[in-house]
Amino acid sequence: MVVIRLARGGAKKRPFFNIVATDSRNRRDGRFIERIGFYNPVASGAAETVRIAQDRLTHWTDHGAQLSPAVARLVALAAKQTPAAV
Repeated sequence: MVVIRLARGGAKKRPFFNIVATDSRNRRDGRFIERIGFYNPVASGAAETVRIAQDRLTHWTDHGAQLSPAVARLVALAAKQTPAAV
């Protein structure tokens, strides 16, 4: 099963997470199919905290991918931050 989850990167005490589509049997930071976005919990100033490619997220969810609870929370946060196109 394909799952969309966080893969940790960054240095010690400076976490950075990639939002990736991967097989559920792969390791957290292991092989993945596609990088969909990122989450930077320690972003400061005007730096971007979260970015998600909505078209790719929709593609994977339409093909049966499941969101992890953390990614579901980030998708809701990103939707709230991005103003709706009129």
